Amino acid sequence: MSDSAVSIESPAEPEPSDSLKAFGEAHKAFRKRAGYTQEEYAPMVGYQPSTVGSIEQGRRFPQRKYVDRAEEVLDAFGVLKGVYKHATREKGLASWFRQWAELEEIAISLYTFENRLVPGLLQTEGYARTLFRERVPVLTDSEIEALVTARLERQSLLSERPNTSFSFIVEEHVLLRPTGGEEARREQIEHLLEATAPRNVEFQVMPSSRGYHPGLNGPIQLLETPENEWFAYLEGQESSQFIVKPQTISMLHMRYAKLRSQALTPEDSRSLLERMRGA
Repeated sequence: MSDSAVSIESPAEPEPSDSLKAFGEAHKAFRKRAGYTQEEYAPMVGYQPSTVGSIEQGRRFPQRKYVDRAEEVLDAFGVLKGVYKHATREKGLASWFRQWAELEEIAISLYTFENRLVPGLLQTEGYARTLFRERVPVLTDSEIEALVTARLERQSLLSERPNTSFSFIVEEHVLLRPTGGEEARREQIEHLLEATAPRNVEFQVMPSSRGYHPGLNGPIQLLETPENEWFAYLEGQESSQFIVKPQTISMLHMRYAKLRSQALTPEDSRSLLERMRGA
């Protein structure tokens, strides 16, 4: 799930949120009103019947293009689009993060603010292994290996998507914490310098000297798809939200923009990392 959570490989389906159930019920009502079975309807919107079933049960978050196509096929009077605006994901961290990870693979912009730990896309194997090894409740060795492997495979995004704009803002205290020991911390600093060297990757440090900034409420992740749709992902202790509501995403954009202006510049951030590496 999150960069600190361990349920990314969990096969369990989450408890559907009420808003996703509401969208599913509305969708099913319009489909039945039109006289289509799931099997008849699925090809009309360009998806598999199993996907339609998952959406109607509130277990799968529909993409915007699905909603637009459903509105057209079902002549839903704008109802589905209206319900979709209020759809959000809650609970079930693993499955929700898998959906976010799928969107990461096609994203043209990806913004991440972290005040707890190094973002997963930038973690070394040693850093990630420490997080999973110290997880409570305790994980088995095989679970740790599976999670570390998944974390490292996900990092291929940075090298395989040179046209994607990556922005990372990390609190300074995160870089000072000796996660895994001082040697592991030095290795992590060195990795940050290497991973954020490409022109499409921007890395900024939020200095500890700044007394207040709009990210104190927690991490922020924002993502833009090739269709220029924006999504957000927020998480905490054993809870998370996948957000599509434009008003909320706009608010998070404003907060992220403020964070960018208050953090050290990418050049100064890199200089700070180099000093940390030298020390």
